[in-house]
Amino acid sequence: MQFATLLPTRPVAFLGQVLISAFEATTGRPRFRLKDLSRVMAECSALAVPIVTVVNVLVGAILAFVGAVQLVKFGAGIYVADLVGIAVAREMAAIITAVVMAGRTGAAFAAELATMQANEEVDALEVLGLDAVDFLVLPRVMALLAMMPLLYVFGCVTGLIGGMVVAAGMLDISAAAYMDRTVLSLSWAHLGLGMAKSVVFGGLIGLVGCYSGLYAQRNAAGVGVATTNAVVISIVGIIVLDAVFAVCANALNI
Repeated sequence: MQFATLLPTRPVAFLGQVLISAFEATTGRPRFRLKDLSRVMAECSALAVPIVTVVNVLVGAILAFVGAVQLVKFGAGIYVADLVGIAVAREMAAIITAVVMAGRTGAAFAAELATMQANEEVDALEVLGLDAVDFLVLPRVMALLAMMPLLYVFGCVTGLIGGMVVAAGMLDISAAAYMDRTVLSLSWAHLGLGMAKSVVFGGLIGLVGCYSGLYAQRNAAGVGVATTNAVVISIVGIIVLDAVFAVCANALNI
């Protein structure tokens, strides 16, 4: 029997199978190798730090530049720290980091699993009695769920540094004054909202990347299509979920 007939044919059913697998892994012995989990976690964290650093520093610098140009007209240049701090903590660090991880890690998941599908390696696992969701999907989703909040925190720090560099260069604001203003403007609600977004985005990227790879066509073109679908669907999903978060945060006065 082909593996494609053993897997659910709808994304909702696939999500349910992943949730069941996660519940079984938390209540009993995991069915994947811890070595695989550690490898994926390293790819989702330490190896992703350079690109996450570069992008978030530039985003923080851009926010500070745009804010400084406008606020300096009203003699309120110091409030550029408020702008950068709140924007980075609530929105930009989580979204930008998620988009980077979708293009980097989500695409890698899709390409890897699609290649395994084309080479019939997934079928071989099934013949050996190893469920693909337990052995391949769950460790990747768990790795992103665990690492995305850490990357979000790192993105916040680097974004604030980028904004501070621009503020110091354009407005002659000292690093101490910038950080004092940032601490006054930020609250735990802002950081909690961004942290919640990072967790949800991480789960979305992992699920979409693995789903696209497992359901790829068994040829070279299917690998490319799966990779493209993983990136496009993940980015669109990130924007949609961010809009949902914005509506919920507004309703809760966060």
